[in-house]
Amino acid sequence: MAGEEMNEDCLVEIHESLSDLESSLDAVDDMLKTMMSVSRNELLQKLDPLEQAKVDLVFAYKLNSMFWVYLATQGVNPKEHLVKQELERIRVYMNRVKEITDKKKAAKLDRGAASRFVKNVLWEPKQKNKRC
Repeated sequence: MAGEEMNEDCLVEIHESLSDLESSLDAVDDMLKTMMSVSRNELLQKLDPLEQAKVDLVFAYKLNSMFWVYLATQGVNPKEHLVKQELERIRVYMNRVKEITDKKKAAKLDRGAASRFVKNVLWEPKQKNKRC
């Protein structure tokens, strides 16, 4: 009895996982169709160089990730394949782009405002009039 319930639970879990995989693959297919409907040059002309780099990196990462999955489905260990090095190389460049983006978003120091703020915040004792 308990074994049958366990098998049934496993089958339900596998079915749910396969349904999730199918919906994820459908979403990837929709995204790829959308990306392929617009020419690359047309897309990149509308973007600044940093955004162009992001698009190229995401495309390269996704392509290599799909190849990783393909290798796994063919019984090849992707961790021992050159695709792992390529994914790491792309990650390094993605981190560089992120650093550049973060630097652009970082608040700039207004030295004049900062000095006025510090000057007004510091406490200065009042001087008493001393008579000689």
